[in-house]
Parts: sequence; structure tokens; C-alpha cells
Amino acid sequence: MFELIPFNHNIRRVASFDPFRAMDELENEMFRSSNAPASFRTDVQDKGEAFVLEAELPGMKKEDIELNIENDCLTISAVRKADETEKKPNYVKRERYFGSYSRSFDVSGIDIDKIEASYNDGILTILMPKKVELVPPSRKLEIK
Repeated sequence: MFELIPFNHNIRRVASFDPFRAMDELENEMFRSSNAPASFRTDVQDKGEAFVLEAELPGMKKEDIELNIENDCLTISAVRKADETEKKPNYVKRERYFGSYSRSFDVSGIDIDKIEASYNDGILTILMPKKVELVPPSRKLEIK
């Protein structure tokens, strides 16, 4: 049994291998083409009475961002369009992608009528107040 496992003085190399990271890297290489737009990043904070969602959408115009709520699902969609004024671009390297971006979030515990959104310096900020839970009034029952 011992002859099947090669003896290696550098045990730390084996311990640093992360199979989950390796699978993520493999998935990214196989299913994401090199010119596909990446998803935008978001932060969600719990501020007590409300959640604050901040989404990074640098270089986007406010007109290119769309917010939709349907079936307790908030969808943020954005479209980055290519500059069509250039006739023949002469790029050496191009890393900025054009296309559509979309993310969805569950808003089942949110008061949908009071959601507010603002966009400033490439950051979309959405204030989502939590629903107020109605506690039924207590009452005394008479025993018969």
C-alpha cells in the first residue's frame, strides 16, 4: 500500500490544493467564452428596517439600466452598447465587453411599493424597506 503513494517532503503543496477552486476554474474555462460579459458585482447590507443593495455598473448610463419586479423577484438589467461611431477600430487588446448584464434578487420580505433607486458615479443604490409584520391584536376569550 505504501509504495502506491510517492514520498514527498513538500506536504504543504498537497495541503494547499483546493478541489472546489479547481472545479470553479475548470467550469469558467469550459462554459464562459473569452468575449462573454461578466456579471456585475453587488453588495447587500441589512440596515435594520431596510436592505440596501449596491451594484457596480461603471460606465453605464442611467438610461441603459432597467429595474423590474415580478413575482417577488427584482431583476436588474443593463445594456452596454458598442461605440458605433468608429468605422474601423485598431485595437491591440480589448478587455471591455459589450452586451447585456442581468441579476435577479428575491424581494419576498420587501415592501415593494416603497423601493427607491438612485444611480451615481457608476453605483446603483436600491433602498428596499422591509415589510412590517402585522401582529394581530390580542383579545380575551370568554369561557362558556
